[in-house]
Amino acid sequence: MQELIKGLVVKNDTKIVFLVLDGLGGLPWPEGKEKGKTELEAASTPNMDALAKVSACGLHMPVSMGITPGSGPGHLSLFGYDPLEYRMGRGILEALGLGIEVKNTDVALRCNYATLREGIIVDRRAGRVPTEESRKLTERLQKELGRIDDVELIFGPGMEHRFAVVMRFPQALEPGSANINDTDPQKEGTAPVPLKASTPQAERVVRIAEGLIAGAQRVLKGEPKANYILMRGFSQTPVMPSFEAAYGLNALAIAAYPMYRGLARLIGMDAPALEGDLKEELALLRLKWNDYDFFFVHVKKVDSYGEDGNFEAKAKKIEEMDSHLSEILKLNPDVLVITGDHSTPALIRGHSWHPVPLMLHSKYVLGGLTESFSERQCLRGELGVFATVKLMPLVLSNAGRLKKFGA
Repeated sequence: MQELIKGLVVKNDTKIVFLVLDGLGGLPWPEGKEKGKTELEAASTPNMDALAKVSACGLHMPVSMGITPGSGPGHLSLFGYDPLEYRMGRGILEALGLGIEVKNTDVALRCNYATLREGIIVDRRAGRVPTEESRKLTERLQKELGRIDDVELIFGPGMEHRFAVVMRFPQALEPGSANINDTDPQKEGTAPVPLKASTPQAERVVRIAEGLIAGAQRVLKGEPKANYILMRGFSQTPVMPSFEAAYGLNALAIAAYPMYRGLARLIGMDAPALEGDLKEELALLRLKWNDYDFFFVHVKKVDSYGEDGNFEAKAKKIEEMDSHLSEILKLNPDVLVITGDHSTPALIRGHSWHPVPLMLHSKYVLGGLTESFSERQCLRGELGVFATVKLMPLVLSNAGRLKKFGA
């Protein structure tokens, strides 16, 4: 599909905005005054509701029916990259987002500070240790664990409990060197998962990773919460076409969380560092409006509250975004997409396989089929339920950026 689109792309002056509320989709809450409503239905969203009435609405599937996507596959799908073709671990995204250069000699991984007691993980996020405290801990690790054998370790402090590590080997690595499982058990009350290489090439990497875990325990000994590290997303540098080469779009990513900037940089988007809130993101959107064709604006906390099982806070974050929607509309984008990269129902307290609500606003849609913006209303929209990777061609057409196929 990308090869087909590449031959049809035409450039013009139209502007495209992707507003991605991470983990937007939800499920009905079973109790209280919001019983039977999803987070999106419970939220007061008069601006998005009004826009949905005159937009093309539907639901999209990031990977396939019944498959729960991670954030990487979810966003790649939104940008038109088939996640089954371009598979990657989260580590590479986290490292790039933190500004760490990644080479073909490297294996990147994402780590969480965690709380370990008597060999059992009692808190996978170390109480969501504050970012400044986490940064100091990561600096200590860098100072005391900068090298294991002949492998350089490069640490990148992230937000809250997260950080990235790049293992830089002296020679280029063979494919399959990052085929290693996560140590994160994904739930409290159990032991970390032992590291295991899935290929012979990965065995050396496992030995370095085991040394890193042991060294980190030594450095972090005595910390009340962040006394252990969990590893996720071992990955090597992938090869994929740039966003501009695929779609002819000069793109800017506006995201506070490093992982999403990393994904954007991976496909060639500009992604300046941000540490502020939604207001700072929208200020940057206004500042750079004349410099780019495509704007990816990412809102993280919707997903975070879903993972915490906090139905009310997730709904409130959606309401906050709705209150700022007019700032985007004043810029008069030719195409505005509002959606998520996956569903994160508070009921499940994690990502889920459920399709994600979406609205696409342009002057070339049918509209008039929905009364508001929600999962149930989007089922009534003109787009139906479709594969996420098919979104980009639709967006380009609505922006007048695809010519006719064939005679």
